[in-house]
This record gives sequence, C-alpha cells and structure tokens, in this order.
Amino acid sequence: MTTTVARYLASRLASLGIEHVFGVPGNHLGPFLTAVGHTPGIEWIGTPTEVGAGYAADAYARVRPGPRIGAAAVTYSVGAFTLLNPIGGSYVEYVPVVAINATPTYEQWLNYRAIGLLTSHMSQRRESNLDVYRQVTVDAQVVTNAALAPVQIDAALVACLSERRPVYLEVMEDVWDAPCASPVGDLTARTRPVTARNEQVLGRAVDAAVALIEELGRPILWAGEEVDRFDLAGPFGELVEATGIPFCTTIGGKAVLSEDHPYFVGVYNGKSSTPWVYTVFQKWARVRIGIGSWSTSKNLGGERSIGPDWIVAAHDGVSVGASYFPDVRLPAFVEALRDRLVTRFGERHFEADYYARAHEAGLPVPSAYRSTRAVAAGTGLTYDLLFDRVNDLLAASPRTYTVVSDAGFSLLGSMSLHVSEKDGYLAQNSWLSIGYSVGAATGVALVRQDRRPLVFVGDGSFQEVVQELSTHVRHGLRPVIFVLDNEGFYGIEQMLVAPCYYTKPPSSEPDYYNILHPWRYDALAQVFGTATAPMTGVEVASEEDLADLLRRLGDRADSVNYGPVLVHVRLRRDDYPVSISYKVEECAQPEGGR
Repeated sequence: MTTTVARYLASRLASLGIEHVFGVPGNHLGPFLTAVGHTPGIEWIGTPTEVGAGYAADAYARVRPGPRIGAAAVTYSVGAFTLLNPIGGSYVEYVPVVAINATPTYEQWLNYRAIGLLTSHMSQRRESNLDVYRQVTVDAQVVTNAALAPVQIDAALVACLSERRPVYLEVMEDVWDAPCASPVGDLTARTRPVTARNEQVLGRAVDAAVALIEELGRPILWAGEEVDRFDLAGPFGELVEATGIPFCTTIGGKAVLSEDHPYFVGVYNGKSSTPWVYTVFQKWARVRIGIGSWSTSKNLGGERSIGPDWIVAAHDGVSVGASYFPDVRLPAFVEALRDRLVTRFGERHFEADYYARAHEAGLPVPSAYRSTRAVAAGTGLTYDLLFDRVNDLLAASPRTYTVVSDAGFSLLGSMSLHVSEKDGYLAQNSWLSIGYSVGAATGVALVRQDRRPLVFVGDGSFQEVVQELSTHVRHGLRPVIFVLDNEGFYGIEQMLVAPCYYTKPPSSEPDYYNILHPWRYDALAQVFGTATAPMTGVEVASEEDLADLLRRLGDRADSVNYGPVLVHVRLRRDDYPVSISYKVEECAQPEGGR
C-alpha cells in the first residue's frame, strides 16, 4: 500500500501520541499542513512566531505523558533560522522535539545550480539549513527522494525517542505529495544494550559511592534535571524511601517529587539557596549525592566546583570524588545504589541517624526547612513579597496550577515557591532563553488541560514574545502571566555585570543598555482579547492590589478566570530577589565592585 510523504510523516507523529504540531505556515510547508488537517488525532497550532512554536513544542514534550516528544514545523531559512534558538535549548536540556523544515522544490534547486536563479527563502549555500541544525540535533535528514522518505523519517523519529533530544527533517516542497510506502509497525525507543563491561564499571561505581558514604557519613541527595528527563522520579523516590536520605533538588529538578515529601529539604542552588538549605546541604551533610544533576551556573549559584565529598551520577557516567566511571547507566546506578545501601545499613537507616544528630546540633526539624522566608507587611511590593503571597495561592488551590518560570529574577524568585504537585514546575534553567515561559505556557496548557499555567516573566523577557498571547486567546487557553516590571529594566543583566548598582546607596549608575522602553502591559489584554474570547489585564502595584487579584483567582466564578490573565506587576528598579543578594554582598567587599 502507498501513501504520500506528507501523510506518512503526519501519521507517524500521530502514532507517537503527538496531538498538536506547532509552527508558522509558509508556501513550501502547505502540502504537509494539508495532510495534518486530514490526519485524525492531530491538530495544527499556528503561532505568531517560530520562536513561540519552538518554546511550545519544547514544553509540550516536557510535560506530556507517554513518549515525551513534540513537533514544530516551519518554512525554509526564514522560518528555520528563527526556530533554531528554541531547538538549541531543547538540545542542551534533553527535550525530544521534531523540527520539520519545508524547502524549495527540486526544480528550483536545479534552476539555481544551472543559471543562478534564487527563489524565496533560498541562500547560495544548498546545505545552509542542514549544517546549522546538525549542531543542535542528534539526527538531521534531507528528504529529496520520496521512495527513501519512510526510512529517513523513521530513523529520525527513533533517534529522537532514543536519545531524548531534537531531530531535524528537511523535506522539499514537491516531495510532500509524492507517493511512498505506507507506515509499517510501531516506532519505539532503542536502548543501547548493557554489556559485561558496563556491569563491571557499574559495580565499581557503586562500591566507590558506598565506600565514600561509609567513610564520611551523613549523605544528602540532590535530584536534578535528568530525574525528570529520563522518567526516573519513581526510582528516585524509591531510593529516598528505602534509605531515608533527605533530598534537595536543583532548580530544573524542582518538584520531581512533591515538595510535601517529609524528606524534602529545599532547592539547593549554591549561594542562592536559603540559609537553612545551604547550611544543611553544605555544612551539615558530609556527602552530597547528585542524581541526574547538572553542574551549571544556575544550579551552583556562585559556587565554582563540587569537590571530593561529592557523588554525581548523570546519564553518561558517575563521578565519586576525583574518580570517574564512564558509561554507567543512570537508572541502573539509582537502583543498585538503593539496594547496596539498604543491604549495608538497613531500611531507612539515614532517617534516624541524620535527624537524631541534626536535632542534637540544634538544626530545625524538616518542616522548618520548607517554611518561606518571612516578609514584613507594609514594606511595599517586592519580588520576595510577591512569591511569598503566591505560595498562599498554591497552598489554597492544590492541583490547579503548573508553575512556569522564565530566566533571570523570575527564576531566582520562583525557586522559593512551594510546589506540592509532582511535576508542577517548569523552567528552562540551562539554556535560559528569555521569553521561553510565555511560549511554553501554550504547550503546558494544551497537555494539562486541567491545570492552569502560572507564568512568571520579566518585562524584558516578555517583550521578546508578546505575540504568543494571541495563541492563548485563540485556542481558549487560560494562563495567568505575571509580568514583573521593575521600571523597565533588565535587572538580572545589571546584577551580573555591575551588582554595585544595587547597594544602598548605589555605588554606580544603571547601565544605559539595560533600560527598556516602558509598556502598559495590562492594556495588552484589550489588544489580544475579543468579545467572544476575553482576556483580562490587571495592574498590581501594592500589597492590596496583589491580595485582591489572588482572591479573584481563587474564586472560580470571577470573570478573571474565564480566559488568559495578564498581570502587570510594578516593582522598584533597585529591588531584587533575596536569593541573589550574595552578589550585592560580594560587591560591598573591598575586592568587589568595579
């Protein structure tokens, strides 16, 4: 039996459970979109920008059940080069996304080669699009022969599932409607076989890890991004329960288990951690065990290294102090470490040992670790006050929201939110493309239709992707987007380059290039909302304004809950989250500043 290349790709995506394909149409893409429209179970979500489509597909893949995979489709060069940034983020953060790029026809490429005739979106380098995508994908295919399309498409999709990273499919316009063989069989991830050598190295890694724990005692776990990316929340939870070892998470690993868990200490982010989390993790614990944790600047907050008392297990190997054990599979290590610790010490040994000694040392009980920082009333609206009050909303409305945080002060502030729902937090914490959260809200809302995206984004980040509000309104999505406007200022950039500006009184002027053009953000609801698809804009400039909004969000009958909500949060330019205060403190030291 035969089909067409366009129908083949569309049906393969649908068979993987992909119900939404995001993107911006173009003439070269038309035949594929026609096929998508005739494929049961899959829907085209047109977005105003390719960047927004990429962010949506990335978030869609992160939160959907079953095979984690998303898809974005664009047209040649002008669309593909814009999509490159989101796909770069998916590559760095291990998110499986299929990037589909429709190209000029084979005839047009022959015309260019023979007489130099360029048509729309073409460059003088035939492989320009392919070359750049090879840098950020695990497989990149150019489909020029319909007879080979099934083999190429299947190979790319299997690579995407197996490596859990993006792939790239470039298809010529006149190939879409050409006949090819129909799909045969199911596509599944192919796991690399475990060899005898892998088993030997695994055993040595576990031996070394247990020996270090025996030598130093008082371990603490640090759950990271790969616990989520490689679906290891279950095995990690079993490790915690069986051993009784307390755990922290990275920002990107936040809420891989419910933060109501009695062994949860908090988010460890180096100097950006709360004082108690930092004390427990760095001062009280003697062995730090990273499980799927990435050593990035946003996970180590001002720290530059890990050290000889660390164990760090990631998907490609395990470090124990200065020793490295390559090609140890993370799932196997988590399971083997759990079994060896229970065999060696007994069930939940570290629960009694850890907390008995902690009590003797005067450290608080676990519940105190989770308490939010006290914020005095009457001090005006601040980052810390905002997130403290949002914690009340999350506590009062369980199973209602998925927190989506952008980069910068939004990320650092949202770290303090208490997320009781497993997988209730989403952030791009390594690539850190500003504006990610607004596009990501689209993907989150379409997958988790019973949850509402609760988005925190800085004003500079928001200005990058404001058009994506149109997608929310058009498709009846209901995110609540807090735009954190610190008087039109790239606050995080100022903090990273010249933190002395934030001293009291400031010892430097704000850098001119960090100043933004001010917008009336709440008024944008009138631009994007319609009579049949309402959108609400709210300005919050005081504690009273914030309290009123949170009350309305908690009242399901209030009209604010009928559609998307854009909240213009007014903050002082010199304000910043307490989690980054170490930068200001360092600036005040004699060797600090500039």
